[in-house]
Order: sequence, then C-alpha cells, then structure tokens
Amino acid sequence: MKEEIFLCSICNINSGTCLEDCKFCSQSVRYKADIDRYKQKGLDLILQEAKTARKAGALGFCLVTADKGLNDKTLAFVCGVARAVSKEVPELRLIACNGTASLEQLLTLKEAGIKAYNHNLETSENFYKEICTTHPWSERYETCENVNKSGLVLITGGIFGLGETQEDRISMLHSLNSLQPTSVPINFYHHNEALELEPNKLTVDESLKLIQLTRDTIPHAKRIMVAGGRELMFGERQNEIFAHGANSIVVGNYLTTAGRVASKDLEMLESLNLGIATSVK
Repeated sequence: MKEEIFLCSICNINSGTCLEDCKFCSQSVRYKADIDRYKQKGLDLILQEAKTARKAGALGFCLVTADKGLNDKTLAFVCGVARAVSKEVPELRLIACNGTASLEQLLTLKEAGIKAYNHNLETSENFYKEICTTHPWSERYETCENVNKSGLVLITGGIFGLGETQEDRISMLHSLNSLQPTSVPINFYHHNEALELEPNKLTVDESLKLIQLTRDTIPHAKRIMVAGGRELMFGERQNEIFAHGANSIVVGNYLTTAGRVASKDLEMLESLNLGIATSVK
C-alpha cells in the first residue's frame, strides 16, 4: 500500500491588519510590507478557493485571519464562512487559524463546523521575546491547551531560521510534544525585505535534518507538515522531505507568498510513488 500524504490548503480570509510586532510576519502593519491587505475576503472567492483546493487533492482547508486573536466580529465571520464552505464543499476538513482563542470561542467554532485549530508556538519560550514583544509565548501555549480542552484537533508547530539556536529549536519541539498535537506544521522563514530579521541562513541539508528531528521528537504526531518556505528552502530537492519524516504539505499559495502550481506537487508525489490521503486517520 502506498504511503499517503495529507494535503492542506490555506485561505487567507483577512490579510495584513495585525497590530502585533512579530518580526517574522509581513502581515504586521508596523513593517509596511508590500502585500495585499483586506478586512474580509469575499465569500464567493473563498468558496472558489475551497473548490480549487479540493480539486487539487487537498483534504484540509484552513481559514486564516491576520489579527492577534478573535473578537466577536471576526468570530462571527469565520463561523459564517465555515458553514458556507461546509455546505458547498463538504469533503473538506475545516481548520481555523485565528490567533489567541478562549475555550468558549473555540467551542463556538466547533459548533460552526470547524474540526481543527492551528496555533503555532513559533519558537522556544526563551527566544520568543527576541521576535515578539507585544504578547507573551505563554499566551500561545495557553491557546493550544484550550484547543485540547475544546475537543478540536490541535495543530501547532513553528518556524525555523529566525536566528534561533539549535537549543531553541529543541526546546520548541519539546514544548510542542508536551501538547500532544495531531499535526505539526514546520515553516522555514521566508524573508521579506520590509522585515528586520536577517534572511534564513539554514542550508537544505540542515533543514532536512530539522524535519527528521521534528519527527523524532514528536513521535506520536500523525502528521509532520512542511508548510511555509518549502519551495524557497528546498527548491529542486523538495522530494527529499518525505524521506526525513514529512507526510503532509501545503498545496497552493501561502498567506502572503506564492506556492508552486499544485499540479507540480501532484507530479512530485506520483514520481515518488506516494498516494494522496482521501480521509483523516
């Protein structure tokens, strides 16, 4: 039986409006990065993206908002979108990624049809203050704990290449493991000239070892997903990520950066004799 790779697609339903100072994020208004900014993406466009994602083989469909967390207006918007997508493309497994969230808010999302919640720790507790000063790392960890309490599936991961040490990476992975996530998205910092951080200095070989380290440190996670920065970091060597523990990828575009055409990813999987997951295990 072929190994099956879980495909996920990201839908940026609110872009570039965040007031936080995360140094890795072009969606912060503080850095004035040249990206599309909008309060709410139109429902017709969201539904079109959902259908395109499913056609490309995606099973997960993540509704992402840019702000620090959920307020009543954003919560109502995400719930409305979730109900509409569930009706039009019921095969998709809906994921929400809306920042800090209380248990009550997560239960509201669950009632609207959301199956999983993604909130990344980003980096180690010790290094976090070097990349963000407007909210603490502990708040991120608490939201992940709330996800587990809500009964939603927890998706949490981080970013490599922010200037952190290897000790920071190991610390983050142990923190992630303590939360017992079902899926761990690993991102590789994609530099934007408007941001203060230095470009990602990791090599392809170092990055492949970090995927393997993630798999080894979080052995019970059902999915290790290589997400943002995959195309930029690995280039022609993207096919090697699966031999190092990855069994999930994002297809299509990311939040503010373009991915490669989904057909190229499907061709890659076929060339490796890898299947595409058609159900959640």
